[in-house]
Amino acid sequence: MNRLIFVLTFASAIGSGLVAGIFFAFSTFVMKALARLPSAQGIAAMQSINVVVLNPLFFAVFFGTAAMCVVLAVRSLFVWQTTGAAYLLVGSLLYLVGTILVTIVFNVPLNNALAAVDPASADGARLWTAYITSWTFWNHVRTVAALAAAATLTIALRLP
Repeated sequence: MNRLIFVLTFASAIGSGLVAGIFFAFSTFVMKALARLPSAQGIAAMQSINVVVLNPLFFAVFFGTAAMCVVLAVRSLFVWQTTGAAYLLVGSLLYLVGTILVTIVFNVPLNNALAAVDPASADGARLWTAYITSWTFWNHVRTVAALAAAATLTIALRLP
């Protein structure tokens, strides 16, 4: 059982780090580049990104890490008195709340609203201005949460 928990923790730390890297790229240069385009082009590009990201490889990392974090969080509650259990719980919750929940509650609805607009319309241009600011803010939150999860789960690996 300890070996399985080690493997799940290692894989969750790697998955969290990978997701943090994806989000970091969007926060630091992808969204900035899209914001520099005329709104119709930026909207069309982001609409395309939001379709292409829905693929098995991304889902495996994004939701696979979440599934492993659920297992680790539950396990930590059963072995709470052991060294490292708090790190497993905190790391798992950082990923589940700060990455998955934020995505579902904030980023996905913004993406859905963007998908519904005509990139060339005035409504699209108005939405795009608000979208860039709001989506990027919540993406910063996801980036920090996923990175903190990766760091916390890595610390858990080092504890006996």
